[in-house]
Amino acid sequence: MKLSIIVPIYNVAPYLRKCVDSLLAQDILDYEIILVDDGSPDECPRICDTYAEKHSNIHVIHQENAGLSAARNTGVAKAQGDYIWFVDSDDYVEPNVLGVLMEQIERDTLDILRFRYQNVRENGEAFVPHEGMKVDYNDYSCVPTDGLSFLTNRVGIQCYAWQFIVRTSLCKTELFTHGIYFEDTEWTPRVLLRAKRVASSELVVYNYLWREGSITLSQNDVQKQRKQLHDKIDLLRKLNDLGNQVADRRWFDGMISGLMVNIVGIIASTFYAERKKYIRPIKAMHLLPLSTYHIAPCAQRKVKLINFSIDLVVMLVHLKR
Repeated sequence: MKLSIIVPIYNVAPYLRKCVDSLLAQDILDYEIILVDDGSPDECPRICDTYAEKHSNIHVIHQENAGLSAARNTGVAKAQGDYIWFVDSDDYVEPNVLGVLMEQIERDTLDILRFRYQNVRENGEAFVPHEGMKVDYNDYSCVPTDGLSFLTNRVGIQCYAWQFIVRTSLCKTELFTHGIYFEDTEWTPRVLLRAKRVASSELVVYNYLWREGSITLSQNDVQKQRKQLHDKIDLLRKLNDLGNQVADRRWFDGMISGLMVNIVGIIASTFYAERKKYIRPIKAMHLLPLSTYHIAPCAQRKVKLINFSIDLVVMLVHLKR
């Protein structure tokens, strides 16, 4: 079997049928769809079973709720394909795109293939969020390269697991970490560093849905924001450790800088009274001076200020807000 598509599912009944239907509307035959019901409390379990009854290439796994990472890992354990693709259950893909992608993978004996995506609203309208605020450092060259060169020269800040079709052996070696936010950002560089042949396709394949009630954190949920902050600080450490293992750590340094700017903003706006508790472990990592590699011009000034003094920047941002 060529491809296993793994779809972790939790509380997405209004969107699930569109997702699965889009995965069925493809121009290849030798593939399976693994629907992992992660203890969903709505109609999703029944919807999954209905699809499995009608389509022999759809398999359903029901498990107690354990989170996105655990659901993906469950799918990996059951996957029979040579390659794996993770698709989020509230998103959908373009019709008849898998034939072109799998042909490129086989022709160039790739370990990983990345493709383009677009952001869409619930009415199907494509849009560019925060247009003008970010710089796109992505290079979608179809020429194969090794994983580290791909990270360094062709990837900006985007680390979405669903943007890559990955050789199954790599997925089984590099599983997702349970119980964390930003699991994609933590997983993607790990799996890319193990890849010997990586390339991209210019084809727009994936539709990423912006909706209310998704896994994105509510800005009013302080407990989740606290968990988010802890996970981002831990991600700093993990990215730094990975960067120490490679010959060219520019991508890791750039990611650390962008993450640091975000962390400083969270501490200043929400956890200023506890700032010393969060700033202390960051300083202990000895990450300064921060790099401006792949940092948007509008954020480079913040990076330079943080290099001067994290404490001062936290105070200034707090006072400004």
